[in-house]
Amino acid sequence: MTDLNSPDSRENDSDGSVRLQVYLAHAGVASRRASEQLIMEGRVTVNGSVATKLGTRVKESDEVLVDGNKVRPEEHKRYVLLNKPSGYVCSLVDEKGRKVAVDLLSAVYSERLYNIGRLDMYSAGAILFTNDGDFANKIGHPSAQIEKEYIIEASLPFRDEVLDAFTKGIRIDGVFYRALKAERMSSRRMRIVLIEGKNREIRRVLEHFDIRIKSLIRIRIGPVELGSLKYGEFRNLTRSEIDTLLNTGNQ
Repeated sequence: MTDLNSPDSRENDSDGSVRLQVYLAHAGVASRRASEQLIMEGRVTVNGSVATKLGTRVKESDEVLVDGNKVRPEEHKRYVLLNKPSGYVCSLVDEKGRKVAVDLLSAVYSERLYNIGRLDMYSAGAILFTNDGDFANKIGHPSAQIEKEYIIEASLPFRDEVLDAFTKGIRIDGVFYRALKAERMSSRRMRIVLIEGKNREIRRVLEHFDIRIKSLIRIRIGPVELGSLKYGEFRNLTRSEIDTLLNTGNQ
């Protein structure tokens, strides 16, 4: 059992209690930010009462339920890289009945894992899963400055103006997009490195130039590379990869 009184929680009070969103993150429900949303939506109860205040504090002895299911801080922290196939959504559940990426992990991991960041349904490649809310909160924040590398194949050749738009920056519908690196690998193949990675950034820039994407694959997140993982395969992160991800934003 995770010790909520340990220094690692960093949120504990003198009576051993922690904020509810921290408790949910330690229980592998979601990141702190996503847990706050669950609380505000009235989906969390503490000892039979709906908790809607983010300042609510709980102890290990309290009964905490999310959507009627009891949750507890988990003993083992998991850090997993998945090579997500196209056609899967990055969500814990999908009300439209689409395939969910986290289900690819369920046969091996009994813990409640959730994705850090997203890949859209038609994109493939590297995505991280964890049940460590502090880890997710740290590396998922834009201030972490973690590089994400993509290989894109398109229906038309990449003109110079497309590469210039990515490297120099372009404003589309009021949103400014700029890649850290952009290079042509062949006439219809390009490598892009992003740091912040706004929602559907690559797709929106290419759509602006009437270029249809045939495939979009994320091959790296910081030091974590897909390597030989096939679609649908996954592996645990190494200790070195975890430490490097956590320290990237401090360099």
